[in-house]
Amino acid sequence: MTAAGVPLAAGCAEPLVERYDAGLLDLDGVVYIGPHAVPHAAESLTAARARGMRLAFVTNNASRSPKAVAEHLTDLGVTADASEVATSAQAAARLVAGLVAPGSAVLVVGGDALEDALLERGLRPVRSADDGPSAVVQGYHPTVDWRALAEGTFAVRAGLPWVASNTDLTIPTPRGIGPGNGTLVNVIRLASGAEPLVAGKPELALHRESIDRVAAQRPLIVGDRLDTDIEGAVRAGTDSLLVLTGVTGAADLLAAPPTRRPTYLAADLRGLLTAHPDVDAAGGGAALGGWTARVSGGRLRLSGEGDPVDALRVACVATWSFPGDVDTSEVVVRLAAGSV
Repeated sequence: MTAAGVPLAAGCAEPLVERYDAGLLDLDGVVYIGPHAVPHAAESLTAARARGMRLAFVTNNASRSPKAVAEHLTDLGVTADASEVATSAQAAARLVAGLVAPGSAVLVVGGDALEDALLERGLRPVRSADDGPSAVVQGYHPTVDWRALAEGTFAVRAGLPWVASNTDLTIPTPRGIGPGNGTLVNVIRLASGAEPLVAGKPELALHRESIDRVAAQRPLIVGDRLDTDIEGAVRAGTDSLLVLTGVTGAADLLAAPPTRRPTYLAADLRGLLTAHPDVDAAGGGAALGGWTARVSGGRLRLSGEGDPVDALRVACVATWSFPGDVDTSEVVVRLAAGSV
């Protein structure tokens, strides 16, 4: 792959809000972390709206209704309406509706938000495999227990279609990282030997749901996770912005395979409001904003000074342009220590 075809090498001469008509924003780690807003998120999104960008708030978490999500965002200073929120529960309900007849009973392994999403699609949520369901839908909720997982297992083993809202193995909580819906999906997977149809990121059902919410023509996916947000963008053929306010660090990004490489990189959501200059990738190296990166002897070398995000960007371009394995450990340590 030539440097010209490497993600992060080509930039955007104008602010991103002027190139894209809609931002499809992940929430946890991008707009908020638990009960708290991410620094600069509220003012950046307010400015993006003022400059004409429509916003869709997209979450793999199926435990809260769009109304509850919108109220949380508004409380944090990010004005939002429930119509702008796209959840994996809604995407899962859309998938289920395509598999069963209108008005069908659907067994719910999850919370009230998943039930509400089914009702919006004209389906009838039930809680027992003995209630004649035509399908099973599963989504994260902290009250899911053995009984709910057992009912789901009975129905899936009977051969019913099974849709999972998402398969994230972990979920951020105010107390730290906890088990996500993927761990609960694995219980039914192991007990039944079946595989679910998945609605949430990186699959495309939730992407379609969010596009519909804001009638996006030129969307930009904004996220903090490579395995959901960015991989989903790559699958959809949609440009993406990775922000460094969540789970992804320098080591993760430098090691990212082609299916998980973002189009743009920013420290936080202020990156929506700025231009992203091209990286100079001539001569086998990469240079931007006072930084130069090159692979020599199989090791990534970084020199210069300036914005740490520019440093990470040139390091990625140099690493991803190299045709073989690259030892990035020295640069990762420097970036993590803030010594660049």
